[in-house]
Amino acid sequence: MTNLVLMIDMVFITAIIFLAWRSLMAPDLFQAVVLFIAFGLFLALGWARLNAPDVALAEAAIGSGVTGALLLSALRRLESRSQPDRKEKMSKER
Repeated sequence: MTNLVLMIDMVFITAIIFLAWRSLMAPDLFQAVVLFIAFGLFLALGWARLNAPDVALAEAAIGSGVTGALLLSALRRLESRSQPDRKEKMSKER
């Protein structure tokens, strides 16, 4: 393995670990979901780099695609339920 390939792999591993950490520590839920989707895509690329195309496709389709869409949908529903509460609090404060 050449030094360039090893260096690229180390940067890639660091990016995966950084995305995982940031998605867990994100203060905003939308940001956490987007970082989770990016983490899944990088993980799929990692599986492809390890010559496991079937696992990479499953990770991209299920881990990033379907799960990301479900999390974004759940986040939108949570925000739509909390908006009337915010409007009531604003009107009570006035």
